[in-house]
Amino acid sequence: MADTRLFHSPAAHGFVRVAAATPVVHIADPVANADQHLALIARAVDQGVELMVFPELSLSGYAIDDLLLQETVLAEVDRQIERLAEATQGTGLVAVIGAPIRDGDRLYNCAVVLGEGAVLGVVPKTYLPNYREYYEKRWFASAIGLAPFHDDIAIGQLWAPFGTGLIFQADNRPDFVFGVEICEDYWAPLPPSTRQALAGARILLNLSASNVLIGKSDDRALLCASQSARAMAAYVFTASGWGESTTDLAWDGQSIIYELGAKLAENERFSMEATLTVADIDVERIGLERMRTGTFADCSKAEVEEARFQRVAFAARETLTEGDLIRPLDRHPFVPDDARRLDQDCYEAFNIQVQGLMRRLKATNGKTLVIGVSGGLDSTQALLVACRAFDQLGLPRTGILGYTMPGFATSEGTKSNAWALMKALGVTGAEIDIRPTAMTMFEGIGHPFAKGEPVHDITFENVQAGLRTDYLFRLANQNGGFVLGTGDLSELALGWATYGVGDHMSHYNVNAGVAKTLIRHLIRWVADHALVGSEAAPVLRGILATDISPELVPAVDGKIQSTQGTVGPYPLNDFFLFYITRFGLRPSKVAYLAHQAWKDASIGHWPSGTPDEEKVEYDLATIKHWLRKFLVRFFQTSQFKRSAVPNGPKVVTGGSLSPRGDWRAPSDATARVWLDELEANVPD
Repeated sequence: MADTRLFHSPAAHGFVRVAAATPVVHIADPVANADQHLALIARAVDQGVELMVFPELSLSGYAIDDLLLQETVLAEVDRQIERLAEATQGTGLVAVIGAPIRDGDRLYNCAVVLGEGAVLGVVPKTYLPNYREYYEKRWFASAIGLAPFHDDIAIGQLWAPFGTGLIFQADNRPDFVFGVEICEDYWAPLPPSTRQALAGARILLNLSASNVLIGKSDDRALLCASQSARAMAAYVFTASGWGESTTDLAWDGQSIIYELGAKLAENERFSMEATLTVADIDVERIGLERMRTGTFADCSKAEVEEARFQRVAFAARETLTEGDLIRPLDRHPFVPDDARRLDQDCYEAFNIQVQGLMRRLKATNGKTLVIGVSGGLDSTQALLVACRAFDQLGLPRTGILGYTMPGFATSEGTKSNAWALMKALGVTGAEIDIRPTAMTMFEGIGHPFAKGEPVHDITFENVQAGLRTDYLFRLANQNGGFVLGTGDLSELALGWATYGVGDHMSHYNVNAGVAKTLIRHLIRWVADHALVGSEAAPVLRGILATDISPELVPAVDGKIQSTQGTVGPYPLNDFFLFYITRFGLRPSKVAYLAHQAWKDASIGHWPSGTPDEEKVEYDLATIKHWLRKFLVRFFQTSQFKRSAVPNGPKVVTGGSLSPRGDWRAPSDATARVWLDELEANVPD
């Protein structure tokens, strides 16, 4: 029996809850600043935060100039650090604050890491700005030239490791590893956080002051995004806000959190109140991404000397708190919620498909394509790609030979859609009734349907699917062209294709790298932009409203054969596909993420253009049911089909299933290990 408490805890699935704190600043008043810190720490503990970071010199104030050299200020800073350290006792929270710290006769601009009632470590700033409005070398010594770490720095009555080579790791959660740098450090060509990441840090913190200028917030965000992407890490940044001295500068208190290049959270700048920007960081996913990217390990070997880094152990929170994830989570990972990004993704996906086909046409000196047009989503998208490719190459669309091939379950609706689409696009259309040939085959193999018995088994279905493809290949031979495939990425994942001479095979497949959920939006995007002419737009919108069906089995009581009734909802299957192939996540974590994304249709955003009837929700039992079936189909029963797929361009970031590209697996595998993990860790 799975532990429900563990399943519904983000921490149990490899997430660390972090916060970027922006306190109200009190100039050269460590006591008042410590009060602000304590209030924010209390808020963070209430929200289940495990790691939080404050701005640069948050305990003294940043823009206090020569007051940084006053003994009274420095002594009070030491006393307040002891006070703040004590406040972390028993909270399970690690707080990283900014403070001026003395070591011998030198003063350093430092990040002080507090936890378990103690100072866990002190990291000095490496790169000190001394240009434009910054003159830090007037007060501080640089960490350049220091030993990477030593254990003899005193802060009041507390002692702690000191140096730039400190990496902090939870001894009870080995994926929870973080490093720290300060403001200017990440503006340097080689930020300290780069080597911290290569040494194992998965969360990178930046304590910043960073005054605001027009456009500077975008620069900061760009640096955070790029560093999190290049270092394959999370990056948490917070800058000084309201209360800092405005003698010559102003402050906006920007706080932002990125993971692997994607923004998780940001605050509202220019607030006059203290803010706490919270997000859950997937440290497990970061580790998996690094593991599958061999250049990360190679770079680590080339650039990092293990002796330069010391891991400081701390205990992460033992009690795992139930609750919802605090981070963006797309219901449709192949289809972004943001309208601008969706427009860009559709533009790129469509043009990748078009250029892939154009190159194949040029390579074969082809001027004729043969395609089966069913009136469904996939064949429609492939036909749109073909039309655009012919237009770009200056070829007449009459060279596209479209065939609708009605069988025993073809509806008038889809057949009329197919004809309307071919006419609107100006391609050469024709119709071949496959039923007579199918009956000949049924008779030849002794199938009961040939004797009038209503047996609609897999043979009945595949005779029709195979004949359609067989006709297309022979028509391609006859007309000196090649067959354009229509099957999509989601169908390849589920094995939803008739193997060999069936819809599994073609000469070139433009849809092989496109998920089913994205194809809907691509068709809508092409219609909205009139990329193949405005005449086709009404037909395309009609096709989008048609139920997904292979139309191989006659309707029963007026209900047509439903693909999703057999293999499961495509939105869920695409969700499973993305997280299992792109990141290699455990089934229980995929189920947890799917439940977080799909449990309430009223929460979160939907991709632009999603019809109301598609805005549905799924409970955990439903998710587990379909994930179980997905695991069997994907890992156990369908790989032999993927091992022999035609050429086609990779399109989406989730990867492709081509054996020549992203996915290589044995055809004789079993799904047992994934099914066992699912059953053991996901409650019923």
